[in-house]
Amino acid sequence: RQRLIEPALAWQERPGLSPPSSFPFLSIPAAMTEAEQLQIAKNRSRFLKKNIRPWPSPPSPPGPLPHKGRGGDMRRLRLGYLSADFHNHPTAHLMLGHFKRHDRRRFEVFAYSIGADRDPFYRQRIENDVDHFIDLQFMSYQQAAQRIHDDGIDLLIDLKGHTKLARTQILAYRPAPVQIAWLGYPGSMGADFIDYMVTDRWITPPEQQPYYSEQFIYLPCCYQVNDCEQPIAATTPGRSDHGLPEYGFVFCCFNAHYKIEPRIFAVWMALLKDVSDSVLWLMDEAGRANLQQAAADQGVSPQRLIFAPRLPKPDHLARHRWADLFLDTLYCNAHTTASDALWAGVPVLTCPGQTLASRVSLSLLQAIGLGNDGLIVDSIEQYQQRALELATHPEELGRIRQKLWANRLNQPLFDTDRFVCDFEAALERVWWNGCHG
Repeated sequence: RQRLIEPALAWQERPGLSPPSSFPFLSIPAAMTEAEQLQIAKNRSRFLKKNIRPWPSPPSPPGPLPHKGRGGDMRRLRLGYLSADFHNHPTAHLMLGHFKRHDRRRFEVFAYSIGADRDPFYRQRIENDVDHFIDLQFMSYQQAAQRIHDDGIDLLIDLKGHTKLARTQILAYRPAPVQIAWLGYPGSMGADFIDYMVTDRWITPPEQQPYYSEQFIYLPCCYQVNDCEQPIAATTPGRSDHGLPEYGFVFCCFNAHYKIEPRIFAVWMALLKDVSDSVLWLMDEAGRANLQQAAADQGVSPQRLIFAPRLPKPDHLARHRWADLFLDTLYCNAHTTASDALWAGVPVLTCPGQTLASRVSLSLLQAIGLGNDGLIVDSIEQYQQRALELATHPEELGRIRQKLWANRLNQPLFDTDRFVCDFEAALERVWWNGCHG
């Protein structure tokens, strides 16, 4: 905390001194309050816009919604999405079924790409599903903002926030009259040029509004869109082909390693000690050797940590068949990875915290109808106890798994049609409010 957090909180703008470029995002998986995260984000946003002069005033809303029959300009609302992740990326995994479901009688959909074309499948699918796909990657911030402004975008949705490859300066020019943060960054941007954030009452209860510079746009179920058409491979190799033992309980957590902090890792090691023949299944990333050493330091054989290589998404989802229980991380929950587990039929155990990033799995479990099945606990002690109960009581875990599988297609979490309808209704309310001051 003294080395990173305190200097970031105390940062003041001086010539030649900038806040760490990635620190707002790196502050998410840390023991911090939302007030502290907001202050760090404000410092970063203030620095990013310091040499930018926004246009004198954002374009004014032309009037009430034309498709409601109230007269005025008959064009559709122009909706723009700004992202570097229109490729094989968790954001694209979540949103793949989103774009094509927009009501084209009411919305004209623009996708503004600020990232490389790394993957033919996801990129081509998104290009096909929007009305206009515009590559801004090699434009300056001002040129990109000018293009968005010239396209007459009414509502511009930033999908990056303070994350890698973000080009936040584009939004600082104020190219659209309404600018909204959503999905890509689990916290406030602390920016006076972002008006709203799309959220829900689980991840940002109303009493948390003072810790966000954006106004909340509440969706009725869950803030996170999911693709109800995401394929799961019909077959998957056996346990041994994945490096798993033929028998024994499989705890898993396919989160990125930066989310794994010492407190939760210690709980996981205690569970491995208490559940004989159990293993912990993790993604194979650069932190592998560190995690193996940490396990050995706590008296657990490193061989009980099994590392999963990257696979195409249908195959990755299919290998969840061999997992028994997904163990969530604390300060920054599983987001797309929790949705993956639930879509594949694996229960997720979570312990919500005091920040948006630590309440995402809470929202997902509520939206799939598992809010009262003991998968949401109030303390790290209860987390450990409940994980042990589920690992040693197969009938209870089996009941939850059956309920989860039945709920996948009849609860809101994976109802993409319902999500887009709710999302569009929320955007229209925002636009109506703008038209009426």
